[in-house]
Amino acid sequence: MDYKKILIVDDSETSQMIIKRCFEMAGFDEAEFASAGDGLQALNFLEYNPVDLIVSDLNMPKMGGADLLKKLTLKENTKNIPVVIITSLQGERVREELGDMDIKGVIRKPVSPVAVNNIFAKEV
Repeated sequence: MDYKKILIVDDSETSQMIIKRCFEMAGFDEAEFASAGDGLQALNFLEYNPVDLIVSDLNMPKMGGADLLKKLTLKENTKNIPVVIITSLQGERVREELGDMDIKGVIRKPVSPVAVNNIFAKEV
């Protein structure tokens, strides 16, 4: 897995820690992790810090995951960064939020190392 720098975007610091730990347990233990509390903070971070993967909650104050995805696709330096969405929404509600946006995968809460592995299993 070639994701050396991972940005976790979630408005809960506890969720950020859990997501980081699940990714480490799923084999991303060599990665460097950064975090942002919402989509706006993530965009500001990305202005000066390149990342290889973004893991974003869908529902956050100020700017949620769907709006973040839209903004990422508009910028040359961020449009090709793979994004994994974390959400408690189910099925159709996720599709309504994300539409036809190109994402790496969706992980339903609660996040687990198994769920992370399922997203990246094809790369191993």
